Amino acid sequence: VRRNVALTDEQKKHYGEMKKLALTLFQDGMLSTTSSVLTQIMRLQQICCGFIKDDDETIRSINSNRITELIDILDETSGKVIIWASFVHDITAIRDALAKEYGEEAVVTYYGETPQEERQQIVKNFQEDQTTRFFIGQPRTGGFGLTLHAASTVIYYSNSYDLEIRLQSEDRAHRISQTKKVTYIDLISDGTIDEFIVKNLRGKINLATKVLGEELKKWLI
Repeated sequence: VRRNVALTDEQKKHYGEMKKLALTLFQDGMLSTTSSVLTQIMRLQQICCGFIKDDDETIRSINSNRITELIDILDETSGKVIIWASFVHDITAIRDALAKEYGEEAVVTYYGETPQEERQQIVKNFQEDQTTRFFIGQPRTGGFGLTLHAASTVIYYSNSYDLEIRLQSEDRAHRISQTKKVTYIDLISDGTIDEFIVKNLRGKINLATKVLGEELKKWLI
């Protein structure tokens, strides 16, 4: 299921500037490696999510409709929900927003900085505690090996461009012991890198190992 998220004027400004820069780099032959192309994809994706990371690693938040749209979806949804987000900045922003809206006890997070000794309990709380409704995770960290079949809804706040990570994260809710239908929802901003990433994921193309240079260029023009 796709849910559209309109870019704010501030996002449109920054996105246009970043897209122009990426296109210039592309035309100058400076995006000749997979890693350099993926870096530009990630920067555009961060703007869609509502922040910019400067060269000195400083993070600047920009106005975004994405968390508002997420809460609208959650208000329409019953049962437990997994929310996958690729960036730590988004995970903490989502946690703060949902804790304010639904209470601290309703939310758990699971990402790279989560202490190892706490991880098993976090999963147990989500699976077994009825007050814990939302699991906010980083798919690169939580998308492998965990059993989260208590969820009936999985929301991709942002998508990894790595196909294997997407497939594994989908499987967390769809385990052998899952008896409920699972709904998967992608938050997407029209005409942005969001669409490029999801289009390739659905086509089973792994951008992490195969960047389609000319196709990407079309998205930058």
